[in-house]
Amino acid sequence: MAELNGEPISVDQLKTLALTGYGHFTSMRVEDGRVRGLSLHQDRLVRDCRALFDAELDPERVRDLVRRVAPTAGACVVRVTIFDPKFDMGHPGAKADPQVLVTTRPTGNLPLPPLRVQARKYVRDLPGVKSVGLFGTLLHRRAAQLDGFDDALFVDEQSLVSEGGTWNIGFFDQDRVIWPEADCLVGVTMQLLKDAHTYDEIPIRLADIADMQAVFATNAAIGVRAVSGVDDIALTDTHPIIDTLRKAYMEVPSDPL
Repeated sequence: MAELNGEPISVDQLKTLALTGYGHFTSMRVEDGRVRGLSLHQDRLVRDCRALFDAELDPERVRDLVRRVAPTAGACVVRVTIFDPKFDMGHPGAKADPQVLVTTRPTGNLPLPPLRVQARKYVRDLPGVKSVGLFGTLLHRRAAQLDGFDDALFVDEQSLVSEGGTWNIGFFDQDRVIWPEADCLVGVTMQLLKDAHTYDEIPIRLADIADMQAVFATNAAIGVRAVSGVDDIALTDTHPIIDTLRKAYMEVPSDPL
């Protein structure tokens, strides 16, 4: 399913998005017509629309457009992409008219199996914006998979850990949940868990991971997913904190579309 402003989208309307890769999005897991952190997804879209297009986005209109395509029973992932079909890459400073593309895709049952990830040196452009520019992310994910891993974990030149390819990463040492202090996209699931469970936020270097009791990945599609290895560091995927965080996340009230 793909609709632009509530109507079937044409190839011509998609061309600009495909050829320029300029826009932003959010992805949300819809279960029986409800979404955890719906207002956070809306806030992200409004904020990023201002950042990329200097334009105001009506969050309630977006909600109506999502409601049109989301099933009322079962689960799926709905992605809302904001882009301007008339965007001219020769004149990106021209006044923008961003439009709303809503697409759906199937989603698996939770929880998903653990991830093994490979550390890759990479910092996204404008990390605080969830942009459609996924070239670097997918390049490093592909490289990690070719090396036998499931995904890439991003670190900077000082080996400070920031985030995964399309997910946030969290840690548990002996007695506390830790989110890395780094330039990254703060995901909706990460925000909901910060509200639901005590935590510290400190810089984490790659070398620190070997001392962690548990490592986990989060995003709206996967919830809380155990990380069973980083490079050659083996990690347990059955630590009780994983179930504690999953329970905390699943108990977050969801909002009707």
